[in-house]
Amino acid sequence: MSHPFRSFIQKYTSLPDTDWDEIEGHLEKRIFEKEDLLLREGEICQYVYFLESGFLRYFVWKDGEDLSKFFTSPPYCFTSQRSLSQNIPARESIEALERSEVWMMKAEDAERLFRLNSWSTFVRKLVQEVQHFTEEILAEVQNRTAEDRYRDLLQSGHMYLQKVPLKHLASYLGIAPQSLSRIRKKLLLETRT
Repeated sequence: MSHPFRSFIQKYTSLPDTDWDEIEGHLEKRIFEKEDLLLREGEICQYVYFLESGFLRYFVWKDGEDLSKFFTSPPYCFTSQRSLSQNIPARESIEALERSEVWMMKAEDAERLFRLNSWSTFVRKLVQEVQHFTEEILAEVQNRTAEDRYRDLLQSGHMYLQKVPLKHLASYLGIAPQSLSRIRKKLLLETRT
């Protein structure tokens, strides 16, 4: 059976065995338990990560409250891009919302691998995809109400609804938990009528 990270890379580009052998040599597997922090705000991110299993939350602290910015589900790569690329303290924290299996690669190793055409192609395409996702999220936040965004999550059957505690889902939508409760009650009443 193929390594899950190799399978993930191959969705973006072809990957010769020799390239994979070199990439795999730089990977370290870690298990993070529920509520463990993979990265704490203020630390400098030193790794590129691949989430094999589990579920993660990115959040920031504002006025004494943690605000969920987005979530990562497997299989996917993640990091604190700004912190990693500029070697500056992270503005966000990354938390495991459940037991998570993560493959880690040191930033300097990821940088050295750019001499491999397969790795540079993979990273370029992945960064473009993440940028596209980020632009979509920003457009939704700017142009749609929290209720509309919650309806979309319901219709898509998104895993956020099963895996994310209500308080984190509310902060992701930019509303108070009480407001999300009201939206949920309203939608439940609509489905009954």
